[in-house]
Amino acid sequence: MTGPSLGAKLRDLRLAKHLTLQQVAERASYTAGYVSQIEHDKASPSIASLKKIAAALDARIVDLFLDEADNDSVVLEPSQWVTVSLARWKADIRQMVRSVKHHRMQPFYTVIQPGGGTSEDYSHHGEEFGLVLDGDLTLKVGSETYQVKKGSSFYYSSNVPHAWTNEADVPCTVVWVVTPPSW
Repeated sequence: MTGPSLGAKLRDLRLAKHLTLQQVAERASYTAGYVSQIEHDKASPSIASLKKIAAALDARIVDLFLDEADNDSVVLEPSQWVTVSLARWKADIRQMVRSVKHHRMQPFYTVIQPGGGTSEDYSHHGEEFGLVLDGDLTLKVGSETYQVKKGSSFYYSSNVPHAWTNEADVPCTVVWVVTPPSW
């Protein structure tokens, strides 16, 4: 991601909506201190936390990464994908379409470093499909854990709490499709 940091974009959005740290924190069920740490890039929020804060700002996560000039291009080169680097998860999530405002699905190209993955189970409305291009993915859906090998695919209801990790010594690359768009 080039330009302003995630924290700076959150702060700019909060100020544009004339909200205080305390108001956003209360809406997201966090402390003002935690929201401030995120705004100053001192904390790396989980996707679940980022969703709550974005919702408190009446926005979606993807809105924080797309420029206003972004459009509904039919074809995008990998260099045009927007990359969300999640240090906490040791993952780069590249959005493969520019805008999801009028789309029913959201594709991602995800590279998970060894030891990376979600820090907690999470759930949201919808369904998810994935194809492991390289490496192995450990996928937990509900109480079941699956080892998804290179070339294998998966599909599940995202209403069920789920988590994923890369327990291997090499990066894992996954094309993920989420419907409806959850970011």
